[in-house]
This record gives sequence, structure tokens and C-alpha cells, in this order.
Amino acid sequence: MNTELPLVISVTSGKGGVGKTNISVNLASRLAADGKRVVLLDADLGLANVDVLLGLTPAHNLFHLFHEGVGLSDVLMDTPYGFRILPASSGVSEMLSLSAGQKITLLEAMDELEDAVDYLIVDTGAGINENVMYFNLAAQERLVILTPEPTSLTDAYALIKVMQQNHDVNDFRILVNMAGDDKSALDIFRRLYRACDHFLSGVGLDYVGMVPRDAGVRKAVINQKPFCALDRDGPACRAVTGIAKTIQSWDVPHALDGNIKFFWKRLLFRQ
Repeated sequence: MNTELPLVISVTSGKGGVGKTNISVNLASRLAADGKRVVLLDADLGLANVDVLLGLTPAHNLFHLFHEGVGLSDVLMDTPYGFRILPASSGVSEMLSLSAGQKITLLEAMDELEDAVDYLIVDTGAGINENVMYFNLAAQERLVILTPEPTSLTDAYALIKVMQQNHDVNDFRILVNMAGDDKSALDIFRRLYRACDHFLSGVGLDYVGMVPRDAGVRKAVINQKPFCALDRDGPACRAVTGIAKTIQSWDVPHALDGNIKFFWKRLLFRQ
């Protein structure tokens, strides 16, 4: 891919419990293993758990950036897995809905990372609340996580519908997590595709791949490590490694969709 500009990817879902944060953490680790400079932003601001999944205890988080004047460099934290994280806070009501000023503060703070990162992965909250919408709109690519559960499908459809009808976003990447096999993963993708094709004219869905059910994933969560750090040959890690390779073929989009972006100054200048 063209690495002149960072590529910002939101990892998002219509419902919780689909493994979104686990996918984010392991994608970051595999991109870093390929020599890419990666920052993972925990954008589930009120229920943050990236640091918990990694067994880390940050001294600062985004709450301190917004409310105590701490700089972005003080919030950034190295991990043992080759990438850095921007942790958020958990159980802090002030973080549940960012003000317009806080959104600008974050975008401006992120500008300083522009020349030091190849991929910014944004692990959003689940659902269709204001924070989820904001972070999805600020990304160049949206990776929607599905599972074979029917509620995952209906909630993903709801997320896509709101983003298209309220924000004119039409293009989404789809990853099916915790699938039994390739056939069942493709089946759940096709069901989402048919619903969008029938009811949401103009929406484009790109199937990125699937991550199979893997007992090693639960073991990794208990041990607070990326599952790829515990078993690189496990089926989940092999799948995520392939998806990380696919992501490296994506270019930073040339056409913007009218929404303000991370690193938006240089994106606009590039037009």
C-alpha cells in the first residue's frame, strides 16, 4: 500500500460480545509483526478494556487528555507486542459522550502521530450511539465484526443503515468472527449482503474473511495476552495473520466522504 499517509481503520459492531476488541488487539499485533507502526486507540470510552486484555496498567488515559491537560505522548503506551495503545477510561460517565470541543481536541492531538504511524486501529464501542458514530465517521475504513448469532446480523444491519442514511457512508468491510467454518461465515455475510442490497440502495460490502472458533482465544483472554502471542499456529491467529496481510493491500482512500477525519489536514491537502 501507499504508506505516505496513515490508514485509519475503525473496528466496530452493532452489538457487544462479538470479539471486536480481541480482533483489534490481534490485528495490531500482526501488523506490528510485519514491521508496521501501529497505534490502537481504545474508543470504547466509557467501557474501555484494551488495557485489560493486554494485562497493562496505564498511568494516563484519554480522560486525562480531555480533563487534565495531559499530552498525547503521556497517554501513549508501549506494549510488549510491538504496537502502542491509547487507552481510555472505564466507568467514567464524563466519557460517555464527547463534546464538540473534545472531538476537536482529540483530532488535533492525533495530528502529532501522523508521521509516526502506518495504521491507526480504532476499537469503537458497540451500537449506534454518538461516540460510535463519531469514531466510525473519522476513520477511512470501517471493519464491521459479525458473528453467526442472528442478533449480531440484525444489529450490524442497523449500524450500517444509520451510517448510510444519516451520514452518507456507503462502504464497509465485513469480518465474521467465531465462525464454525468458511461456509457458515460466508452464509452470514451473504445474509447481511442481501438485506443491505434489498433495503439500502448503494451500500457496498467487502468480505474480508473469517476468524474461526478457537479454544485458545478464551485461554488468551484469561491470561490477558493476544491469542497470537500464545499460539501463532492456532486457527484464530492464522486467520488474523491473513487478514492483516489483506489490510496491507488497502490504500488510503483518495476520495473523502465529507466527514472530518483523523489526519484530515493532510488528507484534504492531498486532494
